[in-house]
Amino acid sequence: MSAQVEATDASITLLHNSRLWDGLSDEAVENAGVLIEGEMIREAGPDVTYTGEAHRIDCGGLFLMPGLIDAHYHANTPSYDFYGTDRMHPALLASHAGRLLSGAVDRGFTTIRDAGGGDIGLAQSLDAGLIDGPRFFYPGKALTQTGGHGDMRRRGEPDLCGCGAYSGVICEAVDGPDEMRKAVRQRFRQGATHIKIFLSGGVSTELAPLEMPHFTDAEISVAVEEAARRGSYVMAHCHTDEGARRCLALGVRTIEHGSLIEPETAAMIAKAGAFVVPTLSAGELIAENAVALGLPTSSAEKVRAVNLRTLEAVEACAKAGVKLGLGCDLHGDAFLRTQGRELFLRGQVQPPVDVLRSATSINAEIIQQAGKLGQVSPGALADLILIDGDPLNDISVFIDSKESVRLVMIGGRVRRNRVE
Repeated sequence: MSAQVEATDASITLLHNSRLWDGLSDEAVENAGVLIEGEMIREAGPDVTYTGEAHRIDCGGLFLMPGLIDAHYHANTPSYDFYGTDRMHPALLASHAGRLLSGAVDRGFTTIRDAGGGDIGLAQSLDAGLIDGPRFFYPGKALTQTGGHGDMRRRGEPDLCGCGAYSGVICEAVDGPDEMRKAVRQRFRQGATHIKIFLSGGVSTELAPLEMPHFTDAEISVAVEEAARRGSYVMAHCHTDEGARRCLALGVRTIEHGSLIEPETAAMIAKAGAFVVPTLSAGELIAENAVALGLPTSSAEKVRAVNLRTLEAVEACAKAGVKLGLGCDLHGDAFLRTQGRELFLRGQVQPPVDVLRSATSINAEIIQQAGKLGQVSPGALADLILIDGDPLNDISVFIDSKESVRLVMIGGRVRRNRVE
């Protein structure tokens, strides 16, 4: 069946006749409704009714759930040509970012956590309604050491300024505890909601081997300390098992990628209450399309080697009870094809309901919005999506979520309506 929308000017919205999954439970509830007042959920559950004037949406028996959250997104990178991105005109870069953010809503992602490059300018544009995008949590430029994975200069490139400094679109290089402290404080001055640092090498740049540790313990500790002062946290790019253990020892809250985590380390992560955010889409995309994306041959070789172990790492974390978030870590037009595919890839090693929790209530906890986002319950914000399909039994409905997601609501306001 298809949802039918009856529009009125009422401040009350009632979604009814849905199969409702609340972001927390094991099962969905049949013949359920959600009553919304303003931007907040007032009631949710079976047989919710309202007799007064309201904007009524007949969900036609479709699957209603919290809006998706992508906890590892890059809004300010229009392609995998990071060197070229650093030299792109700011106005053109902002236009690309607007397209990517709007596209996320098309695919049912009502909230994103940027993982480097997203900044206060994009946040202000979203708040002003100049960009039609999702809720936006951002770190500003991610922090790397000189010559680290986030240093996007080409090998052997001359230092034109004579200062050795690097500050690009996605990342900035800092060296030593004092530079780290100042950079983190500057991020929070500009409204950052969290801090992103690099703890290992990666696959998409050439300057740092994958296994290379980044930053000293003192530098990392400064970032964690300054984030804690703000009631915030540090997310760390980290592929290696050794790096994951450093994250735990130094107080890093979320481990991004975690591709090589071993079972013993996974148990330590679970005990510490830290989070891991796997990013399977990025590995798949680079392994299959490195040349087309303009990446060096070494990137394809590295990512293929990592991919062989990534699913094992996810399985080890899930078995140990680690809270697994979900993020795609894609750049540019790749979002348009594969952002929702991240859920399907995770479904290779986890039950669909666990994947859905990762993309909703667990990601909400990661971004410090537990109880407000990622669940359908009284007092939560009314961020909802209506899906043509049954993701609790077939997670593949998200492969082309632009088609399967029929209705997107953010803060009680319908933002996408593809019902018939």
